[in-house]
Amino acid sequence: MKSASLVLALTVFVTGMAAAQTESRLDRIQSDQQITLGYRESSIPFSYLDGDQKPVGYSMDICRNIVEAVKQELKLSTLNVREVPVTSSTRIPLVANGTVDLACGSATNNAQRQEQVSYAPTTFVTATRFAALKSSNVKALEDLKGKTVVSTAGTSNLRWLTQANAEQDLGLRIIPAKDHSEAFLTVNSGRAAAFFMDDILLAGLVANSRNANDWMISSKAYTTEPYGIILPKNDARFKQVVDNAVIAMMKDGRLEKIYDKWFMQPIPPRNINLNWPMTDALKKVMANPTDSPDPATYQ
Repeated sequence: MKSASLVLALTVFVTGMAAAQTESRLDRIQSDQQITLGYRESSIPFSYLDGDQKPVGYSMDICRNIVEAVKQELKLSTLNVREVPVTSSTRIPLVANGTVDLACGSATNNAQRQEQVSYAPTTFVTATRFAALKSSNVKALEDLKGKTVVSTAGTSNLRWLTQANAEQDLGLRIIPAKDHSEAFLTVNSGRAAAFFMDDILLAGLVANSRNANDWMISSKAYTTEPYGIILPKNDARFKQVVDNAVIAMMKDGRLEKIYDKWFMQPIPPRNINLNWPMTDALKKVMANPTDSPDPATYQ
């Protein structure tokens, strides 16, 4: 009897595990009639708070289009959208543990992260550079030897900077800031000589600062960073709906219009125009969508 009970218990356990593994995030969204989006507070112009403290941006618009696709796929008359703040450090754990369904921000897609989460097709391609005050006379990484620099905690930029510091024996003191705005303030206040981050995020922060003309962004790019919306790993059904939605936006021109809205037109809260034309790398992705984490794909 004990043997039979053990076999039954194991059967129930294995069956339960299989069911858990095959359950899609779509099932829960349909049951709850709610989808949760993670947003950033200062990733201009991808995902940030506007003058009314509402999350807006390029990635937020992409996610809201995905929400409509999910709503249609599930044939729901109503789909509530819950929006929760995430940081570079919390976005992946919150998607992985089921708290957030889509992380809508400025997230680099790389092989290490794909071990924990999946990515929608790439919707932006950027590069790591640094921003510094012109008065510091810093032009290149070598000029920063022995100085204090800053990057945002949980980012691929911080990981690269830490590695470069060790490999090149730069003697940098690296501050991991909570978010981009804190990192930018660290340089502006003189506590760090440079802020290493994706160039478009640096451009957004500089453009929206009160002393934009006092800043420079390095001409040299140190890494290539493809961005994508983060979604749960090993959820083929959900990923197919998300991927199809993004690819449809690329093919019918909606994504190009959203790009123009956030990169080529005045944006809130200060009506600054970033004037950042679409790169050849992104045009290539738009023509041939990919979720590859390999930087060489985008070069």
